[in-house]
Amino acid sequence: MNKIQQAFANGKAFIPFLTCGDPSLAVTEELVCAMEQAGADLIELGIPFSDPTAEGPVIQAANLRALSGGVTTDQIFDMVRRIRTRSQIPMVFMTYANVVFSYGTERFLQTAAEIGMDGLILPDVPFEERTEFDGVCRKYGLSLISMIAPTSKERISQIAAKADGFVYCVSSLGVTGMRSEITTDIGSMVRLVKETKDIPCAVGFGIATPEQARRMASCSDGAIVGSAIVRLCGQYGDGCVPYVAEYVKEMKQAVLDT
Repeated sequence: MNKIQQAFANGKAFIPFLTCGDPSLAVTEELVCAMEQAGADLIELGIPFSDPTAEGPVIQAANLRALSGGVTTDQIFDMVRRIRTRSQIPMVFMTYANVVFSYGTERFLQTAAEIGMDGLILPDVPFEERTEFDGVCRKYGLSLISMIAPTSKERISQIAAKADGFVYCVSSLGVTGMRSEITTDIGSMVRLVKETKDIPCAVGFGIATPEQARRMASCSDGAIVGSAIVRLCGQYGDGCVPYVAEYVKEMKQAVLDT
């Protein structure tokens, strides 16, 4: 069992997302450790990018704040090295193909593996184009996480067959962000995946409240939350750690209550 699968071994998983460097890399480092103590099972670390096409206004603003603060990929790698002296929680990077290309795909993935990352999510890389990353990820023992959307339908089994780590089920069309209601039939998406491969499925995009997390986790293996956490970072700045920790604790309890 790899570390990503371990995240799903103790019941339903809660997976928070952070934009690295918002409000600062020192605070991001503290947040990772605080979120682990609060019950997070796996953490997504967003590497900021100037044109984050999958993101809504909350995470876009966080990307801009982090980039304005001068955050670089190398600084983020150094931060992960520090985190790994304190924590072994499973972690995956979420970023865009350009960030990986501009660093050098092989160099990026080799370094990510060496510093202790477990996987990578590239929301702007369609399934048909994943091969150029997939082989290098496998070479270094990283999971390239597949995403499926409500529109994937007949492609879901194809995507599931090649999936590694866990499958990221996108709950709604459009960009990330909090939604008052999620109407997608997640249960049927998850069933299609599981018919093809026995792999954990976690749901993200639009989950903000404990009730939504509970509902999404009831028909999947876990809930992913980004914008609601990033909003707290934006609201409280350097003082955000206790607020985020309390929120994660509440959300983890919600997914366990399913």
